[in-house]
Amino acid sequence: MEKRYSQMSRYELEQEIASLNEKSKKAEQMGRGNEFAVYERKIAMAKTYMLDPADYQPGKTYRIAQEGSTFEIEFINGVFAWGYRNNSSQIEALPFSLLVEK
Repeated sequence: MEKRYSQMSRYELEQEIASLNEKSKKAEQMGRGNEFAVYERKIAMAKTYMLDPADYQPGKTYRIAQEGSTFEIEFINGVFAWGYRNNSSQIEALPFSLLVEK
């Protein structure tokens, strides 16, 4: 039975990320774009569980990694920051690992 990321130790998360990186590279080399995207999202989620939610503040604006868009945090729920991308009016959730200090 597979553990949830929230139940894994830091070491287990690092091992999972290494495994997912290998699978991601293979999928990219094989030209499987959808599979590659799934692995990249799983990597982002695993990395999120190694971060401290206290490092992210509601009302603060962050840059979205590898995208360049901005994201203003409205509130935090678990390992997700809920807020607005590029000052839009539609709220959405992003894992912490996708947010970078401006």
